[in-house]
Order: sequence, then C-alpha cells, then structure tokens
Amino acid sequence: MNHLLCGLAANEKLPTELVERLIAIADAEVAAHLAVRADLSRAQAVALAARVEESAVHLAYEGRLTAADIDPWARPDAALALLDQGMGRPEWARLFAADPVVEHREKLAACPGLPLDVVEALIADTDIRVVAEVALRAAPDVTARLAEHPHAAVRRAAAANEATPPPVLAALISGEGLPPVQRCPVCDREEPPFVHAPDCRRRDCDLLPGASCDGSHESAVHDLLWAALRNPGTPAEAVVGFVDHPSLLLRRAFAARRDLPLELYARLAVDPDPGVHADVAENPAIDGTLIRALADDDSHDVRRRLAHHPDIPLDVLTRLARGTRTGGALLPRIAAASGAEVEELACSPDPAVRMLVAQRRDLPPEIRDALATDPDAKVVKSVAPHPGLSEAQLRAMVDRHGVRVLAKVATNPDATPALLEELTRHEPPVPKALREVARHRNATASALLACLGAEQARPLAAGHPALPPQTIADLLTGTGTGTDLRVAEQAAANPSLPHTAMRALLPPPPPAT
Repeated sequence: MNHLLCGLAANEKLPTELVERLIAIADAEVAAHLAVRADLSRAQAVALAARVEESAVHLAYEGRLTAADIDPWARPDAALALLDQGMGRPEWARLFAADPVVEHREKLAACPGLPLDVVEALIADTDIRVVAEVALRAAPDVTARLAEHPHAAVRRAAAANEATPPPVLAALISGEGLPPVQRCPVCDREEPPFVHAPDCRRRDCDLLPGASCDGSHESAVHDLLWAALRNPGTPAEAVVGFVDHPSLLLRRAFAARRDLPLELYARLAVDPDPGVHADVAENPAIDGTLIRALADDDSHDVRRRLAHHPDIPLDVLTRLARGTRTGGALLPRIAAASGAEVEELACSPDPAVRMLVAQRRDLPPEIRDALATDPDAKVVKSVAPHPGLSEAQLRAMVDRHGVRVLAKVATNPDATPALLEELTRHEPPVPKALREVARHRNATASALLACLGAEQARPLAAGHPALPPQTIADLLTGTGTGTDLRVAEQAAANPSLPHTAMRALLPPPPPAT
C-alpha cells in the first residue's frame, strides 16, 4: 500500500490532470480513494474501472457508472451492484439467474424489483442459500409461499422478512397449518444426532458453535423463533408465551418488542437474567410505574439504559444521575426538557444533575453563562463546547480548572486562534487537547506546529489546511518534525499541499507517441 498516493487520491485540490495520472497507476487501495472523489467524472470513473477491476463495484454503488459502462460478462460484480440499485438491465437478471457461480445467484436474489420469471427461477434454485435470500427480501405473496418450504433456513429468512404477512409469521411460530420442517443447516452436513463442537477446527465448516440437530432441527427452529420474535410484524398474541421461555436469547428478543401488554414487561423486569431487565429498561413501550421500579435495579447497566429512556420522569433521572455513569451524550429526556425544566435542572444543588443539562447546546445565554462559572469541573467540562461562549469565558474555565477542562475548551467552535495557541503551550501538555486543536477550524500554523509534536495529534495536524505548505511537504519526506505513514498520508491529502509537491509524488507521464 502506497500511503502517499492514497493521500494524494483523497486530496480535494488535486488538479484534474493529476487525477488522471493517478488513475493510470492506481492499485486497489488508491482506487478506493479515487472512487469517492466528488469531482470524479464519468470518463475518469470508466478509466478507473478499466484500470482496477475491484473498483468497478465501488464506482457502481457511488453512482459513477451506468449500465452502458458495464459488460456483465466481464464485470459481473459491478453488474450485480447496478442491479442491486435498480439500475441494471432486466436481461442481466436472467443471465445471472442461470449463472453457475452460486454467489452471483445469491447476490441477485437480494436485488429489488426482479422480473417475476427471475424470482421463480431463484425460488427453484438448487442451492438453499439462494432460496433463503429470496425469502429474506421478497414481497408478501412470495414469502407466504416460502414459509412452507421444507428447509428451516428458508423459513427462518421468511420469519425475518418484515414484508411477510402477520398470519404467516404467527404460523411460523406455532407451526400450525405448515408442513413439518424436513432439513436444516446441521443435518445438511452431518448425520443426526449431532452437536457442533465449540472448538471445531475444520476450515470448511461454517456451522455456529453449539449448533445441533437430533432430528427435530432444534438449533434451526430456535433461530427461526428468534427471527420471528424480532420481526415487528409478528402479532403480539402469537408471542406472549415466550415470557418464561427457557432460552435467554428468545426472552431477550421478546423483551425488545414494543407491542406487549404492560404486565408482561413487568414480569420480564424480574427475570432471572439482568440482561433481560436491561432490554426492558430501554424499551419505549414501558410506562412510568415500571420505570420507577427499574430505577432501583441492582444492575448498573439496567440503570444506565433506563437513563436513556425518552419518557423517564425527570425526578427519576436526577436520582439516577447521582450514582449512574450515563456517558457523555445528551440524554433524550434532557434534550426534550422544557424551558422551566432546564432552569430547574441548572439550579440543582447536585453537580451530577447540572452536568446533564450542561450537555445541551441550545441553552439560554444566562443559563449557559451560569454553568460556565460552575464550581464543579465536571459541569464546566460539559458546557465548555457550547457555542456562544466568549474567549474570556473560555480562558476563565482554563484558569479555574486547568487540565480537567482543557480538551473540552479546545472543542468549542468559537475558540479563537489566540486561545488555541495558548492551549498548545499549557504545562503540563494535555494530549487530548492537542488532538482537538489539531482538528479545529480556527487553528493557526503556530498551534498546528506545536501539535505535530504530539503522537495523537500529529496525523490530524498534518492534514489541516492552515499548516504551512513547506511543513506539509517536509512531512512527506520525513524531514523537519519527523513522520510516519499515517502522517505522510494525511500530508499528501492536505489541500494546502503545493501542486509542485503533488506532481513530485507521481511518476512522470509516459512520453507522447
């Protein structure tokens, strides 16, 4: 992999003539960067696909190639990519339906809008993977037929398809009205009874650890039930019996459903496994009574997920905040808080509560400014990235709390160039702060030169357009501040790299004939 050429291929300021020279020498890695260029013309895309065969699929998905640019015999993967987007030709679908390569037929089966005769051909395919792919993607009338298929893998795919009619999904769970399953992935390969060893070392084996079949296809049926439980189209009345099922995986899939009676969620909330409690805790369908009960759960994961519930009562959330690590993201209930609630939260005597509301980025100026002077560093860290804070306010945060808030101050969109420079000179240095300065739009050349001395910040600084052009060129060769492959690649991608340096990275064009 040539990191310099990969960086150059991603450089948004690369002149058209150099893009074309790069296409002429591209390998697979360079082609992957070229394929996503916003300025790549159709002619260049065709040339790139001709140069690097693997890039044709990427270019097709990027919308850079059309059916007129693709020979399905020469580039079947690219032709299938166009079919997958509904941009291929119907005759291609018929071609691939008879393709001897099973992976091509399987990919075709996943494509939308196939002609009916092609769908029928795929349903009759001799490879069960192809038929299962049809069942996973097909329209209701087709999935209803495939729900009766003798192979469990096909029925499992129909159970996962949200287009499958609800009565059919209910039948897949109960088995009523359907012929018995005759085959499964386990008995396709081994004579029952068989249990797949977790430490199987056979390289040609694709069975999951513990997969088993004693003639009843138990592993495959379990997978089918799991898929049906997760399908929102499966009627609630068809699944209510799973509340006490011995399989933890099935109970967890059941707990994630959003259409159960409240009394079933209450039973799940006292399940022997705390993972089930956690799935219930984040379920939007539970009510305030159950939320309050789960707030006293012994599991930290349950309380953490409950804190992210959009309908959690504010008093419960503030109680959880005191002893639960909720992460740095803005919680849904805090994001939805009214103006009066925001004011109440900001005035809380508990810094953990003030920290929650400080995560908002639309605070009224008076509340934002009050939180900016909070005596607790955790609160100040939370509010430091808020837009609208002045340079003086940001400096005051650093003066009061030092290294504890430095990195968050550096993320503030209004941080001035002078402040960013000052942050890079802080003693002791804060690597996370240098990393944030290196990606900040207001970073100056002086600040970026300081960031080049920090391992985490160096690649980011190398790609910043405010870095001096000579420094960028030096990073390509390893002179000056030193370099590594990631830094060199980012330097090559830097839009401020001089065109002369860009040309120097490429071999000279072949002489004209």
